[in-house]
Amino acid sequence: MSSVARLPVYAHRGASARALENTWQAFEKALALGADGIELDVQLSKEGIPVIYHDLQLKRLTGKHKAINECTVKELQKYKLGKSWRRLFSKYTMPTFHDVVVWANERQMPLNIELKSTLLDNHDALYAMLEGLVLPKGSHFSSFHYELLEMVKWKTDYETALIATKKLHWDLLSDYEAIDTVHMHKKYYKTRYLEACVASKKACRFYAVDGSEIFLTNPHPAVKGWITDYPDYVLSQQIKNE
Repeated sequence: MSSVARLPVYAHRGASARALENTWQAFEKALALGADGIELDVQLSKEGIPVIYHDLQLKRLTGKHKAINECTVKELQKYKLGKSWRRLFSKYTMPTFHDVVVWANERQMPLNIELKSTLLDNHDALYAMLEGLVLPKGSHFSSFHYELLEMVKWKTDYETALIATKKLHWDLLSDYEAIDTVHMHKKYYKTRYLEACVASKKACRFYAVDGSEIFLTNPHPAVKGWITDYPDYVLSQQIKNE
């Protein structure tokens, strides 16, 4: 039996394989399934209020041909969320970031907060969001946009994670001084990228894991967590190998 300690499992957009992504139902399901934390996406409304939604455009889950930052919070929370005809019967609505933080603090549920593209155009809103922010232990910020993580580091002491793309200069990873961690798709679980993290003194987490991966049973020392649509599967795979 393995002596490797179980790594924290973050439910991607909540338990998004079991309920609609980035909704209260997905977050509650993640909690019920035993997830150690929740990954979620933050965009801005027209007034600059942080809301929980992945896409810039609303079409996929609301049917509306609008950008999210063209709508007020009041408008956004009127829209039923769901795919195609299912929206007619949907009980899903868009949470605000503030309300999710309150919920997470009450349950001490860590958050992996991904900062999305609308924050690039409204730095004041990001600073306002960060002002006095208290999050559960284990919470952190992630983004594809390094400049947003620089702002987080300037304003807070929370962990920051850069989401890797093919444009990332792995040999220069240590130059990214404003990040502590790299978040990578599981296809990057290769010696080259793991050792680049070690060399630059960065930790890493992997997303898109589903519980079938061999590396879950004996993860590289640089790995500090998993991000998954299936928290129950990943948890059970780790537990049976403890």
